[in-house]
Amino acid sequence: MIGGDYQGLGIARSLGRHGIPVCVLDDERAPASASRYVAHTTRVPDLRDDDAALAAIERAAREVAMDGWLLYPTRDETVALLARHRGDLEPRFRVTSPSWAAVRVCWDKRETYRTAAELGIDHPRTWVPQGPDDLEDLVDADAEGPFVVKPAIKEHFFYSTGVKAWRVDARDELAAVVARATAVAGPGEILVQELVPGGGREQYSYCALVRAGTPVAVMTVRRRRQHPSEFGRASTFVETVDLPELDAPSERFLAAVDYDGLVELEYKRDPRDGRARLLDVNARTWGYHSLGAAAGVDFPYLLHRACTEDAPPPATVRTRPGVRWIRLATDLPNAVRDVRAGTQRLGTYLRTLPGADTEAVFSLRDPLPWFYECALLPYLAVRRGL
Repeated sequence: MIGGDYQGLGIARSLGRHGIPVCVLDDERAPASASRYVAHTTRVPDLRDDDAALAAIERAAREVAMDGWLLYPTRDETVALLARHRGDLEPRFRVTSPSWAAVRVCWDKRETYRTAAELGIDHPRTWVPQGPDDLEDLVDADAEGPFVVKPAIKEHFFYSTGVKAWRVDARDELAAVVARATAVAGPGEILVQELVPGGGREQYSYCALVRAGTPVAVMTVRRRRQHPSEFGRASTFVETVDLPELDAPSERFLAAVDYDGLVELEYKRDPRDGRARLLDVNARTWGYHSLGAAAGVDFPYLLHRACTEDAPPPATVRTRPGVRWIRLATDLPNAVRDVRAGTQRLGTYLRTLPGADTEAVFSLRDPLPWFYECALLPYLAVRRGL
């Protein structure tokens, strides 16, 4: 497993409960290393550089004798690394990431929205300027804002700015923000997108284990809270829901790219017409994937079975609705900010807390990671804003 944060901890617990040995490879301090289900942890200097990450993976394989083990990535850049270097890795490992052809369409949002447009999948109006001078001719005349300015490839922007996107309320402010974003990510790597109204509470996701373009395990959720609230880096409070309207566009997208593996497609419902618009496609486990096990579908373990036994479920299995997941380490401080800003009622927020069925890190069966994360909170806040 490459990455040992709460997402990686969920993978370790999923596999460890079934007696599958787990090794964590990470360039950060993370709670998974304290889990009873992790047999070995290897700290490495850098996982963001391809050559350094490949060398670290090979070195760990020699030290721990991991021939034939599955590689589970938890970050987008690691997904891309494994997909691009599948041929180098497969003699020793089983790579759980999809092919590079499929990953590229998810990783690069220019390709994501181009594919969505070709398939007739609803998505926000999007423009790709080379720089601020293109905006007047490129952006539709009736688009007055608000807009979202964001990178085509998140990693080229996020590690420099610490955010996923910038909001621009008016068209006359757009050029300055695009110029600033282009200086970070480079010409042609910035997207200008119409902001779908409705706030973060109108965000939904279709999560699945996919084999050869066909979903075999599915979970649909409402991402009720996220951190930060408007352009969330991560969900903080999520509930499974029955949302069949997401099935057809998601299945169409996944079949078109011949997807294979775990995936999350993020949507936002547009209150102007009630339609769900595709925002992102994440070619990996998503942060709240452990909600699946609580709701009846254990995604990392099912992926392990599919890769080692060639035995996916005989028919598509789905999670049951009404199950809730929370990550208190980010949900609580984010709620404090929202209450102070007047966008969240304290009483409404407090009433949701007893309804959570599973917590991202806390577990009575595996308690040490929670204490370890509590000790790490100052480090995590500085390192990546939790």
